[in-house]
Amino acid sequence: MQFIKVDSLKPGMRLARPIFDKKGVLLYDRGKAIKDEQAIQNIQSFGLIGLFILEAAEPVPPMTEKDREFERFQTVMSAQIKEELDTIRRTKKSKLCDQISAQIISRYGNTPAKINFFQSLRSKEDYIYKHSLNTAILCAAMAHRMNLPLGMQRYAVMAALVHDIGKLAVPPELMYKSTHTPEEEEQIHSLERQGYALLNETFISDPQIARICKNAERNLRLMEKKEPPITERMQASTKVLMVAGVFDKCTAVRFTESPMSEISVIRKMMEKPAYYDPAVVRGLMNSITLLTPGESVELTNGMKALVISQNEDLLRPTVLTFDSNRIVNLSNLADSGGLEVKDIMKTMDNRHVMDHERLGKMGIQVEEE
Repeated sequence: MQFIKVDSLKPGMRLARPIFDKKGVLLYDRGKAIKDEQAIQNIQSFGLIGLFILEAAEPVPPMTEKDREFERFQTVMSAQIKEELDTIRRTKKSKLCDQISAQIISRYGNTPAKINFFQSLRSKEDYIYKHSLNTAILCAAMAHRMNLPLGMQRYAVMAALVHDIGKLAVPPELMYKSTHTPEEEEQIHSLERQGYALLNETFISDPQIARICKNAERNLRLMEKKEPPITERMQASTKVLMVAGVFDKCTAVRFTESPMSEISVIRKMMEKPAYYDPAVVRGLMNSITLLTPGESVELTNGMKALVISQNEDLLRPTVLTFDSNRIVNLSNLADSGGLEVKDIMKTMDNRHVMDHERLGKMGIQVEEE
């Protein structure tokens, strides 16, 4: 599967992911081929950055009803978040934030199972709203896995929903430039600060919300400048927002950069424990489905392998190596020599087709979901 910019779409390409309208109505289902130039023009009219397209001989990846509902939920809730942020900017009052937060926490912040988190299609018009929603979903799941008090979970989710409100005032031609001059960066930062001031006025009885947003952004700026973070008395909600926001931003489809894989983002965070609290990064790893059986990976020595089963250490699953056809339990350091998963050999989707019958003939038994 590949991500193809809308300007490069061609007739005959097959969709790997469904397309919904903002009300959650299915417009194009996965596996459907783009019929002709008229269909391409229709898709381009949606304003999307691009689409996930199947390779020529690639089967349609499995998609559970939960997966489909996740995408539908993303579409519908993004529209509600837009309505709410527009209301806050216009009236300095919140109308739907509590309601939206409650729905997110009910769905993804109170479940014993990991969630299948995957990126949605985005356009310039809905980019900030979908980023805010995905960040809020991750915050809800992570706070639950970390056993944070319900109040902290609520604050993290609420902050995630509104943390980028200042960026809505940034002109699109400036926001989505590949590089910014120091003057342009200061203009963006100034509008972000105005956004935090707006949040202070809007949530006057909940000053923690604006504080969480401001502190998370401040530490990310310090990291960019390679300056020490300010962690004294930092709330757990702030740390959760930092990790969730960066994870979504880096793994999402972007206008100027290629998306990073989930594992490469996590490894990047693990290399900077001063900024990304290791306990929070573990909370992320324990919240979403990663390195599922059937996934192809690259190990730290350059070898390619197939994930057979997960272990307690996420980066050290049991794998089948492609070159030697040998099963290696990476969590057994004596057997693996300290190898870990370096990255995922895939494009944008974390659902994979595994031939259980063929593996069974090889003597490998994998539990089917």
